[in-house]
Amino acid sequence: MRTTLTSIVLLFLSFQAFAQELYIPRNIVKAYENNTRSLDGKPGKNYWQNSGDYKIEFNVNPTTKVVSGNETIIYKNNSPETLKSIVVRFVNNVHKPTSPRAAKSSKDFLSDGLTIKSLSVNGKNYKVDSEDWETFYELKLTETLSANSTNTIKIEWEFPLSKESGREGQIDETTFFCAYAYPRISVFDDYNGWDKLPHMGRGEFYNDFNNYDVSIKVPKNYIVYATGVFQNPEEVLQPEIVKKFKTSLTSDEIIHVATQEEIKKKKVTKQNASNTWKFKAEDISDFTFGVSSTYVWDASSIQLKSKRVSTQATYKAGTPDFEKYVEWTSYSVKWFSENWPGVEYPFPTITGFQGFADMEYPMMVNDTAIPDNFADSRQTVDHEIAHTYFPFMMGTNESRYAFMDEGWVTAFEYLIGEAENGKEFNDKMYTDFRVKRYINDPSTEQDQPIISMSSQLSGMGYGSNAYIKPAFAYLALKDMLGDDVFKKTLHHYMTTWTGKHPTPWDFFYSFNTGSGQDLNWYWNNWFFSNNYIDLKVNSAIQSNKNLEMIIHNVGGFAIPFEAEITFEDGTILKKHFTPDVWKNGNFYKAQIEVSQKVKSVKIDGGIFMDYTPNDNLYNL
Repeated sequence: MRTTLTSIVLLFLSFQAFAQELYIPRNIVKAYENNTRSLDGKPGKNYWQNSGDYKIEFNVNPTTKVVSGNETIIYKNNSPETLKSIVVRFVNNVHKPTSPRAAKSSKDFLSDGLTIKSLSVNGKNYKVDSEDWETFYELKLTETLSANSTNTIKIEWEFPLSKESGREGQIDETTFFCAYAYPRISVFDDYNGWDKLPHMGRGEFYNDFNNYDVSIKVPKNYIVYATGVFQNPEEVLQPEIVKKFKTSLTSDEIIHVATQEEIKKKKVTKQNASNTWKFKAEDISDFTFGVSSTYVWDASSIQLKSKRVSTQATYKAGTPDFEKYVEWTSYSVKWFSENWPGVEYPFPTITGFQGFADMEYPMMVNDTAIPDNFADSRQTVDHEIAHTYFPFMMGTNESRYAFMDEGWVTAFEYLIGEAENGKEFNDKMYTDFRVKRYINDPSTEQDQPIISMSSQLSGMGYGSNAYIKPAFAYLALKDMLGDDVFKKTLHHYMTTWTGKHPTPWDFFYSFNTGSGQDLNWYWNNWFFSNNYIDLKVNSAIQSNKNLEMIIHNVGGFAIPFEAEITFEDGTILKKHFTPDVWKNGNFYKAQIEVSQKVKSVKIDGGIFMDYTPNDNLYNL
């Protein structure tokens, strides 16, 4: 009993040390004090999060390009606080001329935005003027929502699809992608209260985990593709199409569920004036759908360890890369499940939709066709599907900390790319597309700490902090810990926070616990510094069979590197160094045993490209 108690005390003190070594904002400190989060990287004993059951009826009018609907939200206030207001979020109000945006917008991007026809909370009607709404609106309540209560919110609304499509809107006259197409209750959490960050078009999202029961009414000949499980194929599809669709759910072969000829001859949907398509999804962070009367429909499925996943694609007939989408999607789902992160794809389906966004949604991706570059197109598929894990399994706050999803996904994109294309091709593609943008841009904003709030950054500063710098941090950590420990640690973090809302500090402390190591020096180096990538060979001296090198980490980031030692006879010895060599400072003295006279020493970071590569070679 005494030994166990001592161990617990020492463990607690070690976690206190972790906390003291990293800067923690005051609101996060308060969460630890309230025991909603724990210094061992786990949810605290008082952890809570809110959620809702959304029953939504959509109606899409292809003539007016208006989406209308009504929804009933059973909102669970699981917090210990009485809520005097609710924050309703409608992302697509970014199209309103009066809403703030991160970039200039064209006339075709702008629209009138959301119109609220009615809104009630627990049976009490509220008169609201949605003309005042931006991407969120705080509704003051006359009757509060008590702690640990279940509440009913009803909203009737409509909005126009923007003519200029990106993440959502009109793809063409017959095809629409309806993302963020309904008002939702914003996140109320334990460290910020109501999420009131405006969506300004560039940043991403933060949502509760909800259940969705959705119906979508469209005219005949329009096919609907959506998040969740398709509930009523027999009610909306003609028998031959139903047969092909159901075959795809158990087949490894690619089934052309709806061909161009069948679509032209109106042999796909039931020929009622309109059809209502139904979908259900549970414990997910968003719902989205697309509709088209002209796109073809391919489908197959892939067997994973515990289930078979439906893989689908819809696109304009004759688009070369999208003709490969089902094949690529199946490979990606299986590879991610079995390799990195090595966690089974959690959803029953995934659909690729040809649009203009290169954007992820639960169980759907909206991608641009890249018909002249299959490698780039496939990389996009991989990247967006990897988002299944971050943020759709791990409910991270992308709006504030984009590195918690984009960084991981960019790392996974690199890892699967090597499996698909080989190391040499993949490294070149990765450095050309990702790394050179970062390392060759001299702007000071590039070197802001990764922990900086994403919403406070702009331009390439945002892109570097969200994508390549954190991806490098994760890949370098993989190199330092080794694959086995790194995967065990990653799984510990994912298992602990799946379906919850981790902060960056939850991630840091979870990795400390999962790895059994104090990695705070590493987190400080990569996430709380103004470091960049730049190594230099300060000196190299040979004495008999001993080569002594002093490497200066000018930029500061703890990266792996390889020393390439060339002997006078032309032979080469290579030695790998992990990021651990930078634990105690920015100078590292390496002692290497050599068998003959050394001509030169060169250091190479591989994909970790150096800002000043000219000082990476030292001639003896």
